Amino acid sequence: MHMADALLAPAVAATMYVASGTAAGVSVHKLRKDDEERKLPTMAVTSALVFAGQMINYTIPGTGSSGHMCGGMLLSALLGPYAGFLSMIVILTVQCLFFADGGLMALGANIWNMAFYGCFVGYFLIWRPIVNSNWFGGETKSAQRLRIIVASIIGCVVTLQLGAFSVVLETTLSGITELPFSAFVALMQPIHLAIGLVEGLVTAAVLVFVYESRPELLMDVDATGTAIGKRSLKATLAILAVVVVVVGGGLSLLASSNPDGLEWALFGNEDANVENMGLDEDNFGVESKAAETAGSIQESTSFLPDYAFPDDDSPAGTTVSGLVGSAIVAAISVLLAFAFGFFRKKKQAA
Repeated sequence: MHMADALLAPAVAATMYVASGTAAGVSVHKLRKDDEERKLPTMAVTSALVFAGQMINYTIPGTGSSGHMCGGMLLSALLGPYAGFLSMIVILTVQCLFFADGGLMALGANIWNMAFYGCFVGYFLIWRPIVNSNWFGGETKSAQRLRIIVASIIGCVVTLQLGAFSVVLETTLSGITELPFSAFVALMQPIHLAIGLVEGLVTAAVLVFVYESRPELLMDVDATGTAIGKRSLKATLAILAVVVVVVGGGLSLLASSNPDGLEWALFGNEDANVENMGLDEDNFGVESKAAETAGSIQESTSFLPDYAFPDDDSPAGTTVSGLVGSAIVAAISVLLAFAFGFFRKKKQAA
């Protein structure tokens, strides 16, 4: 769902930067009060996991399209909405600047569409109410496990629908006349419903593993009584780190070549005889000086564009992109936490 600069008018792009920047400022303020030290390594590992996971495009059968996880629900369930949102900003910014994934001018919109809903709407309106409920029979371990699964699936489906609808609104407000509102909605919402269902299942699998291993890592989940962790914190994070390496460095090579949901809606899939909006990939949307400037900056910063070596189709480029990108995201997450003083024990007043 990474939007290109051509899909936005500069005024709309600026507005979305302000909106996302405001949410980021609130998140920084809230996290200055967070003194849970275990969140620092968790933030590094899980941010890298989401980066690696986003490299896996999975085929949506019968459509000619593919999808990839966003990760906002996963991160907010493990880190809380504020740390989850900042982690998503790191991921999307690294993808934009170093891998030319999503436009630089459109970064504010991409953060809003892919991070805000998953981290804030998903957490406050879906995750927290469901895991704190008495669904499925109270406080037994099996009931809690079911609540985690249901919250993950509903959260991913709903927040991805909101993100997809926001893309339609933003292109409409930008005056992209080639994308009539009703026709674009009719393509974007159903395909992202399917994508959200798959992401929900993947998210549920990861969170159930964490629940079985270290339940106290999950936000708002009772970590006492029947919820006894099977593994130490170090072992749990080590396993997730191994998953990052396997997914980013290996499974990324198996990603579907079909266009993702947004690209599929815009351009169709010639190989699958799907036209959809039928836009020309080399000439669509709006041109602006701001987009040209953003594009030139992005061209100079992206050293592995499209997750590959420049002018080289070697699959090694994908492997290197997955490993290097995951490491960069983890490192920046740690630096961000140290720079702003997140997750440090606060000195008690005398």
